[in-house]
Amino acid sequence: MSETWKTCGSCKKPIGYGSKHYICSVSTCNSARFSPVFCTVNCWDAHVPTMNHRGSAWCEDNVSPKEAPMASRLPTGGGDSDELRLRLMRQMKADNKVDEKDVLVVASKLKKYIKERSGMSCSADSFEALSDMIRIHANDAVDRARADGRRTVKGRDFSGR
Repeated sequence: MSETWKTCGSCKKPIGYGSKHYICSVSTCNSARFSPVFCTVNCWDAHVPTMNHRGSAWCEDNVSPKEAPMASRLPTGGGDSDELRLRLMRQMKADNKVDEKDVLVVASKLKKYIKERSGMSCSADSFEALSDMIRIHANDAVDRARADGRRTVKGRDFSGR
C-alpha cells in the first residue's frame, strides 16, 4: 500500500499497512512506548548488538494492520448531522456488538442544563443526536488509545492530540 504504517527500527525504510515485518522477542523491546519493527531479519540482527541483547533473543515475523485506524480515515472537523451520521455508520460497521439505539446521556441532566442556561426545552431526538456524536468521539478516542498501545482511553484521546 502507499500509506506508511511505521518505519524500520534500523534502516528507517517505510513499512506499509498489511506488510510483513519482524519484531524482537525481548520483552523490553515490546513495551507500549518502545516497540521497534524491522523490515528484514538483517535489520533486526543489526539492532541486537546496539540493545545489548543476550544470546536467547530472536525475531518473530508479524503482519502490520491492514488499514489505518478509523480516526485517521474519517473526515475531521465539524459538519452537519448528516456528516456525523455517516461517520457513525462507518464506525458501527466495524463493531456490531454495540447497541446503537442506547441513549448515552443522562436526559434529566441535559434538560436541566439547557433549561437553566437558556430557558429552552429539550426534545427527545436531541438525546439521540447527542448520543450519536458521543459514539463518534468515543470511537475516535478508542482508536487513538489503541494506536498508542494503551488499553485505557484517556481524556487526551478525546482532544485529538
